[in-house]
Amino acid sequence: MKRRSFIKGAALGAGLAAGSSVAPALAQTRITWRMVTTWPKNFPGLGTGAQRLADRITQMSGGRLTIQVFSAGELVPALGTFDAVIEGSAEMSHGAAYYWQNKSRATAFFTGVPYGMTSRELAAWIRYMGGQEIWDEVYDQFGVKGFLSGDTGTQAGGWFRKPLESLEDIKGLRFRTPGLGGQVWQKLGATVVNMAGGEIYAALQSGALDAAEFVGPYNDLALGFHQVCKDYYFPSFIEPGLATELVVNKAKFSALPKDLQQIVETACQAEYDQVASEFYANDPIALKTLVEQHGVRLHRFPDEILEAGALAAHEILQELRASGDALTQKTADSFTSALSILRTRTEQVDQAFLAAREKFFQLD
Repeated sequence: MKRRSFIKGAALGAGLAAGSSVAPALAQTRITWRMVTTWPKNFPGLGTGAQRLADRITQMSGGRLTIQVFSAGELVPALGTFDAVIEGSAEMSHGAAYYWQNKSRATAFFTGVPYGMTSRELAAWIRYMGGQEIWDEVYDQFGVKGFLSGDTGTQAGGWFRKPLESLEDIKGLRFRTPGLGGQVWQKLGATVVNMAGGEIYAALQSGALDAAEFVGPYNDLALGFHQVCKDYYFPSFIEPGLATELVVNKAKFSALPKDLQQIVETACQAEYDQVASEFYANDPIALKTLVEQHGVRLHRFPDEILEAGALAAHEILQELRASGDALTQKTADSFTSALSILRTRTEQVDQAFLAAREKFFQLD
């Protein structure tokens, strides 16, 4: 018995010793990925959000998955980031899905839709109402996977060289605005241009653009648009809750250990909420600076423009639902179905509360 016990114990000890030589090797495995972004370096909320996401993943993984961030133009052009992940020159990109409409019109639904979902509504659709599964189908065509990685909330309507009095003032206006929102403005008569955020100021200054929208006060102050234009419109009716995305090479993501996959997903969810809070906190502060220190004039769009914009948005959505592209139709149908449910909560609860607060509750 003693001999058998000794042999058993020795074998167990040898197994543990062998195991101990393997486990540390596995634990010490280090992977370094490159994240290319569409944002300027240290750009408030968006560029800094991309860096914070990379840092989260690196820290949460204990350095097992280290993310190196490359801002717009450092490794690839701003609007070349998606292709960089597809082609393998980077493992991750950070940008906005509607920049890739030339690849699939369905991509716009995962960023922002005119008169569409707010940031909370969008997250509800993606996380709980089938949005992520459809997004996965759309991006499977390109060998990538997308995650929500931030949200600006409802954006500003844009900067204009002079006030808009009617629809006639939009005719021929050279306006920087992307996505489905750009198509809305095109239907209203504008000449729409898409360009990366870092290029807008120079285009406004040179006269190549008559107007531009990017995000809102927090970003727009940093970009200096107020130095060229003084008429600033609120709110945007084309981007009620604009989301950013993290795109990962699907094959490389699938090859990661399950815990690292979970870390990437969890970090994106945390950053989605973090970015939304950052914009909510900093937009009103930046807007106060724009008005009080730089003489910016605030406007709301005339009802004529808002109504025409809503009609155009509805037409575009119906076109997408009848586009003939199966995935685009599936995405549009899912989005529309979810919005019809989610808006009842927003309008009957949130909106009703906000109206009551505005009317009856004043702070000293």
